[in-house]
Amino acid sequence: MKKVLAPTMPEAMKKVRRELGNDAVILNSKVIYTGGFLGLFKKKQIEVVAGIDAEEPVEREIAVTYEKPVVKNDEGKLENEIKELKNMVQALSVKQSGYQDFPVPVRTMLRKLQEQDFKESWLLETGRMLHEKWEKHPHDQEVAKWTEQHIQSALEQQFHGGIDASKKYISLIGPTGVGKTTTIAKMAAKLVMEDKKKIAFITSDTYRIGAIEQLKTYAELLNVPVEVIYSREDFKTAVERFSDFDHVLIDTAGRNYREVQYVEDLMKTIDFNKDMQTFLVLSMTSKFKEMKTIFDRFNDLKIDGLIFTKCDESLTVGPAFHMMIESKIGTAYLTNGQAVPEDIKEGSLKQVKEMITKGVKS
Repeated sequence: MKKVLAPTMPEAMKKVRRELGNDAVILNSKVIYTGGFLGLFKKKQIEVVAGIDAEEPVEREIAVTYEKPVVKNDEGKLENEIKELKNMVQALSVKQSGYQDFPVPVRTMLRKLQEQDFKESWLLETGRMLHEKWEKHPHDQEVAKWTEQHIQSALEQQFHGGIDASKKYISLIGPTGVGKTTTIAKMAAKLVMEDKKKIAFITSDTYRIGAIEQLKTYAELLNVPVEVIYSREDFKTAVERFSDFDHVLIDTAGRNYREVQYVEDLMKTIDFNKDMQTFLVLSMTSKFKEMKTIFDRFNDLKIDGLIFTKCDESLTVGPAFHMMIESKIGTAYLTNGQAVPEDIKEGSLKQVKEMITKGVKS
């Protein structure tokens, strides 16, 4: 086992590969912040604990390893039997997926994509496309380029970009823990410092301890006003107060997204009208199924763009890719740390494509 520290996850992964080789397994990773002032401008370090099995690695297509279950009671025995069955089914699915019918360079690329949690159906479609191209032009080094072109072609179907200058109200919605407040502070900082816009904050996040104080701290540092709202009347009052501002950024409560009442309360409190641009905030560390569930819960609010946070903490890019493709909604912003306003990038097609393809190359 080995513990490494690096400024970013890709650099940490390079250190792991250099010291332990390509067969290393990531056991744990976390972000460590040091220094800073009032929670801002902290220095970030990624701590990764990795290990390697002393035994020779086994081919992924023909084996699945799992720990021998320790049975304490009938319930535990049943749980472990179900886990074993799932592993067997997964192994069989991979073995029978047709990967062995593809040439080695195509198979190698599909394994990389599979490690990034791309969907099996999309992998098989991509494999057939790459195989067809490779048969016509059997150049192994071209496979990566064809894959990148295939990814870009899919991403071109959505509009990627940040704040629409014609929209006065910008709202961020999403579940708790994805970093909405920090993200809205980064967006505000860019609007104030780079675009010289007159902005204000509205927050309905009255459920989370310290949420209001956190936003007020950001507002103080940026020298912009903030209004706390509890009802639709409060929202109307805030709108009247900020009538002569360029943009009003709205931070919403981050409660459990599985609660139907949560979204209904949002719609009762905030007027999501035609003059508002709404971004759904998702964590890159989430699996696709969780992202899709969150999206479906909030979809009644008319989502204009996606914001992916914690890009530096995620080891996979497939879920974000499929979220964009299946929702037909592009990416507005990508965030990769706690620093305000540095750790945010507008989600242009170029930035989004680079994020996805870099994940596959790493």
